[in-house]
Amino acid sequence: MRRDVFQAIADPTRRAILSLLALQAMTPNAVTTHFRSSRQAISKHIKILAECKLVTRKQTGREIYYQFNPQKMKEVDTWMQPFRALWENRYSQLDNVLKNLKSKES
Repeated sequence: MRRDVFQAIADPTRRAILSLLALQAMTPNAVTTHFRSSRQAISKHIKILAECKLVTRKQTGREIYYQFNPQKMKEVDTWMQPFRALWENRYSQLDNVLKNLKSKES
């Protein structure tokens, strides 16, 4: 099954895993210690993140470390850009309305 970045970050556990891996590379066992889920469940989440290239895998001896791939999050940022501009415009309009209300009260 082909997954995309948006499917991967839709799950709160996967977002939490990404937050952990953004701080430092970790083994699946180390990631598991931060959750109440089983090692198998965390491994499945990591597999999905790896399929979407949100995390990269590096083998050091017998240990496999996963680390966050910030470049892949650019897809999310690019998609969010028009919405960000819309929100900023609306906040500016709201600021103007509030200023006008305040000046009328004075």
